[in-house]
Amino acid sequence: MRKRLTVWAGAMLLAGPVVAADLVPPRAQPAPPSFVPGWTFRVTPYGWLTSLNGSQVVRGRGVDVNASFIDIIESTVGEGGSLVALMLNMEARNGRLALFGDVIGEKITIERSGLRTRGPAPGVGAAVGAALDMKLQMAILEAGAAYEIGSVGPVAIDVLAGARYWYQKLDLGLDIATTVNLGDLSIGRGRAIARSGSVDWIDAFAGIRARVSLAPNHHLALRGDLGAGGSKFTWQALATYAYDFKTTNGVTYSAVIGYKALYVDYVQGSGLSRYEFDMLQHGPVLGLSVRF
Repeated sequence: MRKRLTVWAGAMLLAGPVVAADLVPPRAQPAPPSFVPGWTFRVTPYGWLTSLNGSQVVRGRGVDVNASFIDIIESTVGEGGSLVALMLNMEARNGRLALFGDVIGEKITIERSGLRTRGPAPGVGAAVGAALDMKLQMAILEAGAAYEIGSVGPVAIDVLAGARYWYQKLDLGLDIATTVNLGDLSIGRGRAIARSGSVDWIDAFAGIRARVSLAPNHHLALRGDLGAGGSKFTWQALATYAYDFKTTNGVTYSAVIGYKALYVDYVQGSGLSRYEFDMLQHGPVLGLSVRF
């Protein structure tokens, strides 16, 4: 009997640690990367190879615009003008919350090959001269916030909202020989010029974004938003792929390629004071992202 008790006690001593280990709760799994506390920052200067498709009205004179990026380069730089472009995207993230901003500045020229003269705007009782060129200065400033609402496997979903500020200044050159009613136009170098002066407005927008980790160092982002406010309607769609090619001293460098489309329909005034920008800007984007 004593021998049986000894064997039983020994077995319990050997099994005890195993049983105790089974009762210890499992260790908590590491949080997903997006939930890691503390701020991270990303700065991405980029180029947008923009094409323009839509319509433009300045002082009641309208044109249809159909200009590719190549047309814009040839009209701006090829004709002795200067193409000025500043584009910068920024984001700060802490856990589920992200704050973002985007800056676009352009100064471009479109020659008559990319323009088609339209009839006069409502309330303009005069023929419109043939369009010779369009010179556009434009800035778009965007700011907003995004919040991660969930994830499925490698896909994280954000909802986002913000505001977009537009600033424009445009000169529309018209053939003086075919233009009627020149009283409100400037005359120079054998052409009549319809000048818009400074035009600006603000739109609010809301949308959704998907962030996908395709593989280590390979990332895909898809974004769409809708809005209105100063304009009648605006929307944006963006798809980008990023490859992390170097990490040093806590800083990650990524090459970025994608496609961006931005549409807005804005109208103010009437008759000879009417200004309209009903335009889709779209094209490839190329950038370099720095994350720290």
